[in-house]
Amino acid sequence: MEKALQILKDVFGYDQFRDTQSSIIEHVLHKKDALVIMPTGGGKSLCYQIPALVQPNLTIVVSPLIALMNDQVNTLKQLGIEAEALHSNLDENTSRGIFELINNNRLKLLYVSPERLMSEGFVQYLAHQKIDLIAIDEAHCVSVWGNDFRPEYVKLGQLKTLFPDTPTIALTATADALTQEDIIKQLKLIDSQLFLSSFERKNILIKAQPGQQRIEQIIQFLTNKTDQCGIIYCLSRKNTESVSEKLRAKGFNSAAYHAGLNGDERSLIQRRFQDDEINIICATIAFGMGIDKSNIRFVIHYNLPKNIEGFYQEIGRAGRDGDDSESLLFYSWADRVNLQKFIDMNQARDSFKSVQSSKLERMWQFATSSNCRTNTILNYFGEYKSEPCGHCDNCLYPPPQIDGTTFTQMALSAIIRTKEKVGINMLIDILRGSYKQELVREGFDQIKTYGVGRDIDFLSWNHYLTQMINQGIIRLDISDYSRLKTTPLSKEVLQGKTVQLSEFKKEKQSPKVKTKKLDLLDENINQSILQKLKTWRANQAKTQKVPAYVIFHDKTLKGLAAIKADNIKTLLQVNGMGKVKYEKYSEELWALIQDN
Repeated sequence: MEKALQILKDVFGYDQFRDTQSSIIEHVLHKKDALVIMPTGGGKSLCYQIPALVQPNLTIVVSPLIALMNDQVNTLKQLGIEAEALHSNLDENTSRGIFELINNNRLKLLYVSPERLMSEGFVQYLAHQKIDLIAIDEAHCVSVWGNDFRPEYVKLGQLKTLFPDTPTIALTATADALTQEDIIKQLKLIDSQLFLSSFERKNILIKAQPGQQRIEQIIQFLTNKTDQCGIIYCLSRKNTESVSEKLRAKGFNSAAYHAGLNGDERSLIQRRFQDDEINIICATIAFGMGIDKSNIRFVIHYNLPKNIEGFYQEIGRAGRDGDDSESLLFYSWADRVNLQKFIDMNQARDSFKSVQSSKLERMWQFATSSNCRTNTILNYFGEYKSEPCGHCDNCLYPPPQIDGTTFTQMALSAIIRTKEKVGINMLIDILRGSYKQELVREGFDQIKTYGVGRDIDFLSWNHYLTQMINQGIIRLDISDYSRLKTTPLSKEVLQGKTVQLSEFKKEKQSPKVKTKKLDLLDENINQSILQKLKTWRANQAKTQKVPAYVIFHDKTLKGLAAIKADNIKTLLQVNGMGKVKYEKYSEELWALIQDN
């Protein structure tokens, strides 16, 4: 670990590990399997890159997208690390060169797609190589319960048989408890340890609003954001083009991105966005994977996403540098109906479609929630928290609340007395004293809490129970026919902890949400120097044919523009300035900083 910490400082330019990184790296270096659940921008890649540099031989990294691989490889090469990506876009000479590096034990990290990795000839070739670690990125793709299942990932379960002595680290940004269990099962991880980082993104302000006059709301949202970068996710290609066109008409620097464009067009748009030549991308959800662009300040969902996992992964593309950012979600019943149609038309098994419908229902409940939105997400992923987050619309401008402790205790008591075997509708029928045949047949009319909530109408009970789920007091288990279960927070409520609920109103008014003023400028930053540094970075990126953020992230440039440097070695104190980049760029940077 001493060597790992030295690499963190010398190569990557950081003084200390974040969150669970140190524990994960130590675990992997002891040749043990691991499942890492860490939000986008949390530093997942270091959890296998540093072990790769500590150990003497090759590390294999499985990745689903060529763009994702190329981005990582470009970044590592800037740091002087021998890394390559093997994929279908390479010519024969380039591929041959990569194999020569492997044969001569000169390659530290090899990025490869699951299809290429599991092809018969390549697996047999790797069997004769010394491999220290196998890292499987975007591991949720192996699970049918994940938000982006890829059939080609399923074969990766054979890796433990083919490489029994090589540890496997599986990593993903979003996986609920059901998906986590399935990843471990599908990849056949042995005595693996789960490393679950906090899902809370404290620098992202989360808002949700009804999808009425969306373009007008977006234009208002973008006021004073003309120079900021952002992504607007749309459900259809048509919407991406329509929204982009309307924004350009209002003077915004925008472009559409979708699968209908040819490959060259998509690559050009992506490159121009990465290089800050385009500020706003209106895209389908495929856009953004593999883009480590640090200065995305906002993510807007023009339509309701299909599940919380996808939503949270997508908003995590904002604020990767830690600076304040915003997420704005629009929702409408029409969006929900369209998404449900997609599920119903799917040729998958009924059990799979049932889970996807449940996830869509939870997404709808999140969008229309009057509770803390951050806690709703945390509770969904099994990180139970009840204190207000302070960075969502419902916390900043809370709706009127009532004391719902008694209602919650009624619901919990009924759940426990039915041995956690009922869903929402059946629970409401029990609380309201229904005589439905199924209820009576199960003997639920004999339990002590039968009929205790008969004075509350069905819609109000549904509204209250949804809030209890959002607050993490009750858990909806989608792997068990969406039955209701208790959570670690349930006991506190049964012992008398107060629960606040909002009242049900049939005609819910669209909330007038004030925008939190986000101060993105540090008073210590010299704006003149910062602009010079950005121009220098853009020129470097163009010369080297890599995205601008591969040279330096915005946060590093801001550190350089804020530092009170009396000699050139002071630059090493800036986060993101490792020894390799210092040796490569320090003299040019020093000249720019001094010439002011």
